[in-house]
Amino acid sequence: QVQLAESGGGLVRTGGSLRLSCEESGGTFSSYSRGWFRQAPGKERELLATVTWNGGATYYLDSVKDRFTISKDNAKGTVYLEMVSLKPEDTAVYYCAAQAYYRAPWDSWGQGTQVTVSS
Repeated sequence: QVQLAESGGGLVRTGGSLRLSCEESGGTFSSYSRGWFRQAPGKERELLATVTWNGGATYYLDSVKDRFTISKDNAKGTVYLEMVSLKPEDTAVYYCAAQAYYRAPWDSWGQGTQVTVSS
């Protein structure tokens, strides 16, 4: 497992933008891939986007693929989630997670960062 920490959440108005960061501590940067998830009150956690650490292959949930962009900085061990055209329904706690190998469980999680979009 790796240690992850999210940052960049906050309060934004409808149509606004935010960039979330997920930094890995320890310096090993050994995970196979990183993902961004979110969980809104009363709803299940959903996977939004993933990126493989080597190669940079990406996946997006259909409902966010036109507004969210996942990227990474290998040297910093950091993964980002750029979010534009935010909507009130994007309000949730956003988490990053790491996956040790292909199809492995997401077993390393950050503490989450709150994103609130006001109407």
